[in-house]
Amino acid sequence: MPPATSALITNDAVVLGLLAMTLGGVFWTASRANGFWKKFYTYIPSLLMCYLIPALLNTFGIIDGNASGLYAVARDYLLPSALVLLCVAIDFGGIIRLGPKAIIMFLTGTLGVMLGALVSFEALRLIHPETVAGDTWRGMTTVAGSWIGGGANQAAMKEVFEVDATLFGQFVAVDVLVANVWTAVLLFLAGRAGAFDRWTGADLTAINALKDSIESYRAQHARVANLTDIMIILGVGLGVTGLSHFLAGPIISWIATLPAEWRLQDYSLTSNFFWIVVLATTFGLLLSFTRARSLEGAGASTIGSAMLYVLVATIGMHMDLKALFDKPFLFLLGLIWIAVHGGLMLLVAKLIRAPLFFMAVGSQANIGGAASAPVIASAFHPALAPVGVLLAVLGYALGTYGAYITGLLLRSVAG
Repeated sequence: MPPATSALITNDAVVLGLLAMTLGGVFWTASRANGFWKKFYTYIPSLLMCYLIPALLNTFGIIDGNASGLYAVARDYLLPSALVLLCVAIDFGGIIRLGPKAIIMFLTGTLGVMLGALVSFEALRLIHPETVAGDTWRGMTTVAGSWIGGGANQAAMKEVFEVDATLFGQFVAVDVLVANVWTAVLLFLAGRAGAFDRWTGADLTAINALKDSIESYRAQHARVANLTDIMIILGVGLGVTGLSHFLAGPIISWIATLPAEWRLQDYSLTSNFFWIVVLATTFGLLLSFTRARSLEGAGASTIGSAMLYVLVATIGMHMDLKALFDKPFLFLLGLIWIAVHGGLMLLVAKLIRAPLFFMAVGSQANIGGAASAPVIASAFHPALAPVGVLLAVLGYALGTYGAYITGLLLRSVAG
């Protein structure tokens, strides 16, 4: 049963229609060649508006993202389908040739989360000691699990450090709000990638080669899609998604039969969503080596991108800007925490001359996980979405390790 809500619109069919109209309005205004909208989107990326407008609708009580089932549908059905369709056209060798900087920035993001926990704890001890008194450090371990890995890692930390339910709920709110604010920041920065890359002196050769490879293939095979093309594209995307759902259950059941020390349930290997994303991405990459790749000429990645934009809107409708004022010092802790993470990412990006793409996707693969890392990646180019997924899967593997170490450090400084 969905949670009770006082929102003006509670019917998900109406909410979906409102989100669709929002996305259509953003794309229509962004397509204007001159005038006010041309100037507006020079400074505000259209993808950010697709995220921010639903957030405002949620904040002012017009819709209630937490009471809606649309995000779960977009996450479980549209996201895997989008990944399949975006992967079909991918140049897998091009991903490999992106080099080690993507991994370096991802690991920097992990280290930034760990370091940020300690810095924010000490900062709040000076600013508002009551905020970090008692067992607050325990709640912080769950955010560390979420921001390095994902929901499974967060739940693992709740059990490992025996986090009280009320405290856990408070930090879930911090997690969601601060992570969404950070996603908005990354979407904003994505629109200024050129200036950032000039500042870092980044070498974009590998990224541009990958994008050019995709664009070249698309141009060579482009055709006007007919109904048959569209139905085949949907058949591939949704069909592989269905297959991924079908296989995820038996895989988890098989893992459950393994000896306890082999199961690694704390590392997302017993997470249904984890396997759905991994399988969908894997099948999509395998299809890129077959004749299915020709579907890109009929717009496979365009349909996949449309699915991702729906996901963006449903993610945005979970953000409540008023929550900033409910527990300001707890959220201040979260903002300091994410600022340390972001600051370290900027420093390392400058030192190794990493492109903004690597910094943004490496960060979101930690903070947002597999549900939003491909969104950030596709803000640079749809062909790059699989890079976000691959890094996010790595985050699932490291999440519990990093969060557990963070918990031990927090416990030591808490005294």
